Amino acid sequence: MKLYLAVFALLVAAQCHKLFIGDQVLRINAESEEQIQLLKELEDDEGWELDFWTHPVSTDLPVDIHVPSASLHAAKSFLHLHNISFTVMINNVQELLDEEQESMEVNAMQERSVNSFNFGAYHTLDTIYSWMDTLVAAHANLVSKVHIGFSYENRPMYVLKFSTGGNKRPAIWIDAGIHAREWVSTASAVWMANKMATDYGVDPSVTSLLGRMDVYLMVVTNPDGYAYTHTSNRMWRKTRSINAGSVCRGVDPNRNWDAGFGGPGASKNPCSDSYHGPSAQSEIEVKNVVDLVKNHGNFKAFISIHSYSQLLMYPYGYSCNNIPDQAELGTVGRSAVQALSSLYGTSYRVGSICRIIYQASGGSIDWSYDIGIKYSFAFELRDTGRYGFLLPANQIIPTASETWLGLKYIMKYVRDNS
Repeated sequence: MKLYLAVFALLVAAQCHKLFIGDQVLRINAESEEQIQLLKELEDDEGWELDFWTHPVSTDLPVDIHVPSASLHAAKSFLHLHNISFTVMINNVQELLDEEQESMEVNAMQERSVNSFNFGAYHTLDTIYSWMDTLVAAHANLVSKVHIGFSYENRPMYVLKFSTGGNKRPAIWIDAGIHAREWVSTASAVWMANKMATDYGVDPSVTSLLGRMDVYLMVVTNPDGYAYTHTSNRMWRKTRSINAGSVCRGVDPNRNWDAGFGGPGASKNPCSDSYHGPSAQSEIEVKNVVDLVKNHGNFKAFISIHSYSQLLMYPYGYSCNNIPDQAELGTVGRSAVQALSSLYGTSYRVGSICRIIYQASGGSIDWSYDIGIKYSFAFELRDTGRYGFLLPANQIIPTASETWLGLKYIMKYVRDNS
Protein backbone atom coordinates (compact mmCIF):
# COMPACT_ATOMS: atom_id res chain seq x y z
CA MET A 1 0.00 0.00 0.00
CA LYS A 2 2.85 2.40 0.84
CA LEU A 3 4.31 1.84 -2.60
CA TYR A 4 1.05 2.78 -4.34
CA LEU A 5 0.57 5.83 -2.10
CA ALA A 6 4.07 7.06 -2.96
CA VAL A 7 3.47 6.72 -6.67
CA PHE A 8 0.04 8.34 -6.32
CA ALA A 9 1.60 11.30 -4.50
CA LEU A 10 4.09 11.77 -7.32
CA LEU A 11 1.33 11.62 -9.91
CA VAL A 12 -0.76 14.18 -8.02
CA ALA A 13 2.27 16.47 -7.76
CA ALA A 14 2.82 16.14 -11.49
CA GLN A 15 -0.75 17.30 -12.18
CA CYS A 16 -0.18 20.50 -10.16
CA HIS A 17 3.02 21.45 -11.94
CA LYS A 18 3.35 24.56 -14.05
CA LEU A 19 3.56 23.33 -17.64
CA PHE A 20 6.20 24.34 -20.17
CA ILE A 21 4.68 22.79 -23.31
CA GLY A 22 6.40 24.09 -26.43
CA ASP A 23 8.85 26.25 -24.46
CA GLN A 24 12.33 26.30 -25.93
CA VAL A 25 15.83 27.11 -24.73
CA LEU A 26 17.72 29.22 -27.24
CA ARG A 27 21.50 29.58 -27.30
CA ILE A 28 22.78 32.90 -28.58
CA ASN A 29 26.36 33.72 -29.43
CA ALA A 30 26.52 37.49 -29.51
CA GLU A 31 29.04 38.85 -31.99
CA SER A 32 29.34 42.45 -30.85
CA GLU A 33 28.92 44.74 -27.88
CA GLU A 34 25.86 46.17 -29.62
CA GLN A 35 24.24 42.73 -29.62
CA ILE A 36 25.13 42.29 -25.94
CA GLN A 37 23.33 45.55 -25.15
CA LEU A 38 20.27 44.47 -27.15
CA LEU A 39 20.15 41.20 -25.19
CA LYS A 40 20.41 43.14 -21.93
CA GLU A 41 17.41 45.22 -22.99
CA LEU A 42 15.59 41.98 -23.74
CA GLU A 43 16.48 40.67 -20.29
CA ASP A 44 15.05 43.80 -18.65
CA ASP A 45 11.77 43.51 -20.59
CA GLU A 46 9.31 41.60 -18.42
CA GLY A 47 6.61 41.38 -21.08
CA TRP A 48 7.82 38.20 -22.75
CA GLU A 49 8.60 36.43 -19.45
CA LEU A 50 12.00 35.29 -20.68
CA ASP A 51 14.10 33.24 -18.26
CA PHE A 52 17.79 33.92 -18.84
CA TRP A 53 19.63 30.77 -17.77
CA THR A 54 22.92 32.50 -18.55
CA HIS A 55 23.32 36.23 -18.95
CA PRO A 56 24.57 38.59 -21.66
CA VAL A 57 27.95 39.81 -20.45
CA SER A 58 30.47 39.37 -23.26
CA THR A 59 30.92 37.99 -26.76
CA ASP A 60 33.07 35.21 -25.22
CA LEU A 61 30.14 33.59 -23.42
CA PRO A 62 26.96 32.11 -24.90
CA VAL A 63 23.58 33.31 -23.63
CA ASP A 64 20.94 30.65 -22.89
CA ILE A 65 17.32 31.84 -22.73
CA HIS A 66 14.30 29.77 -21.74
CA VAL A 67 11.53 31.22 -23.91
CA PRO A 68 7.84 30.51 -23.18
CA SER A 69 5.96 29.13 -26.17
CA ALA A 70 3.74 32.24 -26.26
CA SER A 71 6.80 34.45 -26.75
CA LEU A 72 8.74 32.27 -29.18
CA HIS A 73 7.63 34.02 -32.36
CA ALA A 74 8.27 37.50 -30.95
CA ALA A 75 11.65 36.57 -29.45
CA LYS A 76 12.90 34.90 -32.61
CA SER A 77 11.64 37.80 -34.73
CA PHE A 78 13.55 40.22 -32.49
CA LEU A 79 16.75 38.18 -32.89
CA HIS A 80 16.32 37.91 -36.66
CA LEU A 81 15.61 41.64 -36.94
CA HIS A 82 18.89 42.47 -35.24
CA ASN A 83 20.87 39.74 -37.03
CA ILE A 84 21.57 37.94 -33.78
CA SER A 85 22.23 34.29 -34.55
CA PHE A 86 20.86 31.54 -32.31
CA THR A 87 20.37 27.78 -32.10
CA VAL A 88 17.67 25.77 -30.33
CA MET A 89 19.29 23.95 -27.41
CA ILE A 90 16.09 22.41 -26.03
CA ASN A 91 13.23 22.04 -28.48
CA ASN A 92 10.47 21.36 -25.94
CA VAL A 93 11.19 21.93 -22.25
CA GLN A 94 8.11 19.97 -21.18
CA GLU A 95 9.40 16.80 -22.86
CA LEU A 96 12.50 16.85 -20.67
CA LEU A 97 10.37 17.51 -17.59
CA ASP A 98 8.07 14.60 -18.45
CA GLU A 99 11.07 12.30 -18.83
CA GLU A 100 12.47 13.52 -15.52
CA GLN A 101 9.15 12.96 -13.76
CA GLU A 102 8.72 9.49 -15.20
CA SER A 103 12.25 8.59 -14.12
CA MET A 104 11.48 9.72 -10.55
CA GLU A 105 8.26 7.70 -10.44
CA VAL A 106 9.99 4.54 -11.64
CA ASN A 107 12.81 5.08 -9.17
CA ALA A 108 10.41 5.62 -6.25
CA MET A 109 8.78 2.26 -7.01
CA GLN A 110 12.13 0.49 -7.27
CA GLU A 111 13.49 2.03 -4.06
CA ARG A 112 10.44 0.97 -2.09
CA SER A 113 10.42 -2.55 -3.50
CA VAL A 114 14.06 -3.17 -2.50
CA ASN A 115 14.15 -0.73 0.45
CA SER A 116 17.25 1.09 -0.76
CA PHE A 117 18.35 4.57 -1.81
CA ASN A 118 19.47 5.17 -5.39
CA PHE A 119 22.24 7.80 -5.51
CA GLY A 120 21.77 8.06 -9.27
CA ALA A 121 18.25 9.51 -8.99
CA TYR A 122 16.64 12.80 -8.04
CA HIS A 123 14.66 12.81 -4.79
CA THR A 124 12.13 14.94 -2.93
CA LEU A 125 13.06 16.90 0.17
CA ASP A 126 11.32 14.44 2.51
CA THR A 127 13.16 11.52 0.97
CA ILE A 128 16.52 13.31 1.32
CA TYR A 129 15.81 14.17 4.95
CA SER A 130 14.84 10.58 5.65
CA TRP A 131 18.04 9.37 3.99
CA MET A 132 20.06 11.70 6.24
CA ASP A 133 18.72 9.80 9.26
CA THR A 134 19.79 6.53 7.64
CA LEU A 135 23.29 7.88 7.02
CA VAL A 136 23.64 9.13 10.59
CA ALA A 137 22.42 5.81 12.01
CA ALA A 138 24.93 3.88 9.89
CA HIS A 139 27.86 6.17 10.82
CA ALA A 140 26.91 7.42 14.27
CA ASN A 141 30.57 7.76 15.34
CA LEU A 142 31.28 10.17 12.48
CA VAL A 143 28.13 11.88 11.20
CA SER A 144 25.50 13.92 13.03
CA LYS A 145 22.52 15.90 11.76
CA VAL A 146 22.59 19.46 13.07
CA HIS A 147 19.34 21.43 13.09
CA ILE A 148 20.26 25.07 12.38
CA GLY A 149 16.76 26.59 12.31
CA PHE A 150 13.66 26.71 10.15
CA SER A 151 12.94 28.05 6.67
CA TYR A 152 10.37 30.74 5.86
CA GLU A 153 7.68 28.06 5.42
CA ASN A 154 8.79 26.41 8.66
CA ARG A 155 10.71 23.48 7.20
CA PRO A 156 13.66 22.32 9.30
CA MET A 157 17.11 23.13 7.95
CA TYR A 158 19.76 20.48 8.54
CA VAL A 159 23.53 20.32 8.18
CA LEU A 160 25.42 17.03 8.15
CA LYS A 161 28.44 17.37 10.45
CA PHE A 162 31.36 15.03 9.88
CA SER A 163 33.56 14.99 12.97
CA THR A 164 35.81 12.64 14.91
CA GLY A 165 35.46 14.68 18.09
CA GLY A 166 36.50 17.96 19.67
CA ASN A 167 34.78 21.31 19.99
CA LYS A 168 34.84 23.99 17.28
CA ARG A 169 37.77 22.41 15.52
CA PRO A 170 38.99 23.96 12.24
CA ALA A 171 36.13 23.32 9.83
CA ILE A 172 35.11 23.33 6.18
CA TRP A 173 31.66 24.50 5.08
CA ILE A 174 30.01 23.05 1.96
CA ASP A 175 26.50 23.92 0.77
CA ALA A 176 24.37 22.87 -2.19
CA GLY A 177 20.94 23.70 -3.57
CA ILE A 178 20.86 27.38 -2.63
CA HIS A 179 19.14 27.87 -6.01
CA ALA A 180 16.15 25.57 -5.98
CA ARG A 181 16.14 24.38 -9.59
CA GLU A 182 19.80 23.30 -9.54
CA TRP A 183 18.88 19.72 -8.68
CA VAL A 184 22.21 18.15 -9.63
CA SER A 185 23.98 20.20 -6.96
CA THR A 186 21.78 18.71 -4.23
CA ALA A 187 21.96 15.20 -5.71
CA SER A 188 25.76 15.46 -5.93
CA ALA A 189 25.95 16.62 -2.31
CA VAL A 190 23.96 13.55 -1.24
CA TRP A 191 26.38 11.26 -3.12
CA MET A 192 29.41 13.07 -1.69
CA ALA A 193 28.06 12.89 1.87
CA ASN A 194 27.74 9.13 1.51
CA LYS A 195 31.19 8.94 -0.08
CA MET A 196 32.81 10.86 2.76
CA ALA A 197 31.12 8.66 5.37
CA THR A 198 31.99 5.35 3.70
CA ASP A 199 35.55 6.39 2.76
CA TYR A 200 36.48 7.36 6.32
CA GLY A 201 38.87 4.67 7.54
CA VAL A 202 39.35 3.44 3.96
CA ASP A 203 40.69 6.43 2.00
CA PRO A 204 43.79 7.77 3.82
CA SER A 205 43.18 11.34 2.60
CA VAL A 206 39.60 11.41 3.95
CA THR A 207 40.67 9.73 7.18
CA SER A 208 43.50 12.24 7.67
CA LEU A 209 41.26 15.20 6.86
CA LEU A 210 38.54 14.22 9.34
CA GLY A 211 41.20 13.40 11.92
CA ARG A 212 42.14 17.08 11.98
CA MET A 213 39.11 19.03 10.74
CA ASP A 214 35.31 18.92 10.76
CA VAL A 215 33.22 19.15 7.60
CA TYR A 216 29.75 20.72 7.59
CA LEU A 217 27.71 19.76 4.53
CA MET A 218 24.33 21.41 3.86
CA VAL A 219 22.61 19.33 1.20
CA VAL A 220 19.53 21.53 0.73
CA THR A 221 20.17 25.20 1.54
CA ASN A 222 16.84 26.43 0.14
CA PRO A 223 14.32 23.79 1.31
CA ASP A 224 11.17 25.79 0.50
CA GLY A 225 12.30 26.51 -3.03
CA TYR A 226 13.45 22.93 -3.56
CA ALA A 227 10.12 21.52 -2.36
CA TYR A 228 8.33 23.97 -4.67
CA THR A 229 10.29 22.72 -7.70
CA HIS A 230 8.90 19.26 -6.99
CA THR A 231 5.29 20.27 -6.40
CA SER A 232 4.63 23.33 -8.55
CA ASN A 233 7.33 24.86 -10.75
CA ARG A 234 10.46 22.94 -11.75
CA MET A 235 12.13 26.17 -12.89
CA TRP A 236 11.79 27.98 -9.54
CA ARG A 237 15.07 29.51 -8.30
CA LYS A 238 14.35 31.70 -5.26
CA THR A 239 13.11 31.30 -1.70
CA ARG A 240 9.34 31.38 -1.05
CA SER A 241 9.07 34.43 1.21
CA ILE A 242 6.28 36.94 0.66
CA ASN A 243 7.46 40.31 -0.66
CA ALA A 244 5.60 43.27 0.81
CA GLY A 245 3.70 45.23 -1.83
CA SER A 246 4.29 42.67 -4.58
CA VAL A 247 2.38 39.70 -5.96
CA CYS A 248 5.73 38.03 -6.72
CA ARG A 249 7.25 35.77 -4.09
CA GLY A 250 10.77 34.92 -3.16
CA VAL A 251 14.28 36.33 -2.98
CA ASP A 252 17.40 35.09 -4.72
CA PRO A 253 19.23 33.69 -1.68
CA ASN A 254 22.58 34.13 -3.41
CA ARG A 255 22.05 37.89 -3.77
CA ASN A 256 20.99 38.31 -0.14
CA TRP A 257 24.33 38.14 1.70
CA ASP A 258 26.01 41.15 3.28
CA ALA A 259 28.67 41.53 0.60
CA GLY A 260 28.17 44.44 -1.78
CA PHE A 261 24.45 43.99 -1.11
CA GLY A 262 22.17 45.64 -3.66
CA GLY A 263 24.98 46.34 -6.12
CA PRO A 264 25.37 45.37 -9.79
CA GLY A 265 24.09 41.96 -10.82
CA ALA A 266 21.24 41.94 -8.30
CA SER A 267 17.73 43.20 -9.02
CA LYS A 268 15.50 45.58 -7.06
CA ASN A 269 12.46 44.02 -8.74
CA PRO A 270 10.67 41.42 -6.53
CA CYS A 271 9.52 39.62 -9.69
CA SER A 272 13.08 39.10 -10.90
CA ASP A 273 14.86 35.78 -10.40
CA SER A 274 17.84 37.77 -9.08
CA TYR A 275 15.85 39.94 -6.63
CA HIS A 276 18.16 40.77 -3.73
CA GLY A 277 15.47 41.19 -1.08
CA PRO A 278 14.64 44.18 1.13
CA SER A 279 17.89 44.00 3.12
CA ALA A 280 20.99 41.89 3.57
CA GLN A 281 20.19 38.56 5.25
CA SER A 282 16.47 39.29 5.15
CA GLU A 283 16.00 35.63 4.18
CA ILE A 284 15.89 33.35 7.20
CA GLU A 285 17.62 30.63 5.20
CA VAL A 286 20.64 32.91 4.72
CA LYS A 287 20.56 34.18 8.30
CA ASN A 288 20.56 30.63 9.69
CA VAL A 289 23.78 29.85 7.83
CA VAL A 290 25.35 33.20 8.77
CA ASP A 291 24.57 32.60 12.45
CA LEU A 292 26.05 29.11 12.44
CA VAL A 293 29.24 30.15 10.64
CA LYS A 294 29.79 33.22 12.82
CA ASN A 295 28.98 31.45 16.10
CA HIS A 296 31.35 28.62 15.20
CA GLY A 297 34.13 31.06 14.39
CA ASN A 298 36.70 28.58 13.07
CA PHE A 299 35.76 27.85 9.47
CA LYS A 300 38.77 27.74 7.16
CA ALA A 301 36.92 27.13 3.88
CA PHE A 302 33.48 27.99 2.50
CA ILE A 303 32.43 26.13 -0.64
CA SER A 304 29.11 26.53 -2.43
CA ILE A 305 27.93 24.08 -5.11
CA HIS A 306 25.75 25.32 -7.99
CA SER A 307 24.91 24.35 -11.56
CA TYR A 308 25.45 24.79 -14.49
CA SER A 309 28.43 25.95 -16.68
CA GLN A 310 31.42 23.88 -15.42
CA LEU A 311 33.26 26.61 -13.53
CA LEU A 312 35.27 26.86 -10.33
CA MET A 313 35.14 30.40 -9.03
CA TYR A 314 36.58 32.47 -6.21
CA PRO A 315 35.70 36.05 -5.03
CA TYR A 316 34.72 38.62 -5.95
CA GLY A 317 31.37 38.72 -7.64
CA TYR A 318 30.37 42.19 -6.43
CA SER A 319 33.60 43.75 -7.67
CA CYS A 320 35.97 43.02 -10.56
CA ASN A 321 38.95 44.08 -8.45
CA ASN A 322 41.51 41.42 -7.60
CA ILE A 323 41.42 40.01 -4.07
CA PRO A 324 44.64 39.85 -2.01
CA ASP A 325 44.69 36.04 -2.23
CA GLN A 326 43.88 35.81 -5.93
CA ALA A 327 47.14 34.12 -6.95
CA GLU A 328 46.82 31.40 -4.32
CA LEU A 329 43.12 30.74 -4.88
CA GLY A 330 43.69 30.65 -8.63
CA THR A 331 46.45 28.07 -8.21
CA VAL A 332 44.33 25.97 -5.85
CA GLY A 333 41.38 26.19 -8.23
CA ARG A 334 43.38 25.11 -11.26
CA SER A 335 44.82 22.13 -9.38
CA ALA A 336 41.35 21.17 -8.16
CA VAL A 337 39.98 21.31 -11.70
CA GLN A 338 42.89 19.19 -12.91
CA ALA A 339 41.93 16.55 -10.33
CA LEU A 340 38.27 16.82 -11.33
CA SER A 341 38.95 16.42 -15.03
CA SER A 342 41.20 13.38 -14.47
CA LEU A 343 38.13 11.12 -14.22
CA TYR A 344 36.16 11.86 -17.39
CA GLY A 345 38.05 14.72 -19.02
CA THR A 346 35.32 17.22 -18.14
CA SER A 347 36.54 20.74 -18.92
CA TYR A 348 36.23 23.45 -16.26
CA ARG A 349 37.28 27.10 -16.29
CA VAL A 350 38.72 28.83 -13.22
CA GLY A 351 38.53 32.49 -12.24
CA SER A 352 36.85 35.16 -10.15
CA ILE A 353 33.06 35.35 -10.38
CA CYS A 354 33.08 38.85 -11.85
CA ARG A 355 35.61 38.02 -14.54
CA ILE A 356 34.56 34.52 -15.49
CA ILE A 357 30.78 34.98 -15.70
CA TYR A 358 29.33 38.30 -14.58
CA GLN A 359 29.17 40.84 -11.80
CA ALA A 360 26.84 39.58 -9.06
CA SER A 361 26.42 41.29 -5.70
CA GLY A 362 25.35 39.80 -2.38
CA GLY A 363 26.83 36.33 -2.98
CA SER A 364 27.74 33.82 -0.29
CA ILE A 365 31.43 33.27 -1.07
CA ASP A 366 32.07 37.02 -1.23
CA TRP A 367 30.56 37.27 2.25
CA SER A 368 32.61 34.36 3.59
CA TYR A 369 35.82 35.79 2.14
CA ASP A 370 35.09 39.23 3.57
CA ILE A 371 34.66 37.82 7.09
CA GLY A 372 38.07 36.17 6.86
CA ILE A 373 37.46 32.72 5.37
CA LYS A 374 40.23 32.77 2.79
CA TYR A 375 39.43 29.56 0.95
CA SER A 376 36.06 30.56 -0.49
CA PHE A 377 35.00 28.83 -3.72
CA ALA A 378 31.89 28.16 -5.77
CA PHE A 379 31.46 25.26 -8.19
CA GLU A 380 29.14 25.42 -11.20
CA LEU A 381 28.61 21.75 -12.10
CA ARG A 382 27.66 20.09 -15.40
CA ASP A 383 26.78 20.78 -18.08
CA THR A 384 27.58 23.66 -20.43
CA GLY A 385 24.03 24.09 -21.71
CA ARG A 386 22.79 21.01 -23.56
CA TYR A 387 20.45 20.27 -20.66
CA GLY A 388 21.24 23.20 -18.35
CA PHE A 389 19.22 22.92 -15.14
CA LEU A 390 17.52 19.76 -16.44
CA LEU A 391 20.54 17.47 -16.34
CA PRO A 392 19.37 13.84 -16.74
CA ALA A 393 19.62 11.64 -13.67
CA ASN A 394 22.08 9.32 -15.39
CA GLN A 395 24.66 12.13 -15.10
CA ILE A 396 24.31 12.53 -11.31
CA ILE A 397 26.91 9.97 -10.26
CA PRO A 398 29.47 10.93 -12.95
CA THR A 399 29.02 14.59 -11.97
CA ALA A 400 29.32 13.88 -8.25
CA SER A 401 32.29 11.53 -8.70
CA GLU A 402 34.38 14.03 -10.63
CA THR A 403 33.38 16.94 -8.39
CA TRP A 404 34.40 14.92 -5.36
CA LEU A 405 37.97 14.71 -6.68
CA GLY A 406 38.15 18.50 -7.07
CA LEU A 407 36.52 19.09 -3.72
CA LYS A 408 38.84 16.62 -2.01
CA TYR A 409 41.86 18.43 -3.44
CA ILE A 410 40.63 21.75 -1.99
CA MET A 411 39.90 20.18 1.39
CA LYS A 412 43.36 18.56 1.59
CA TYR A 413 44.97 21.87 0.64
CA VAL A 414 43.00 23.69 3.34
CA ARG A 415 44.01 21.04 5.88
CA ASP A 416 47.68 21.58 5.09
CA ASN A 417 47.67 25.37 4.71
CA SER A 418 45.41 26.80 7.40
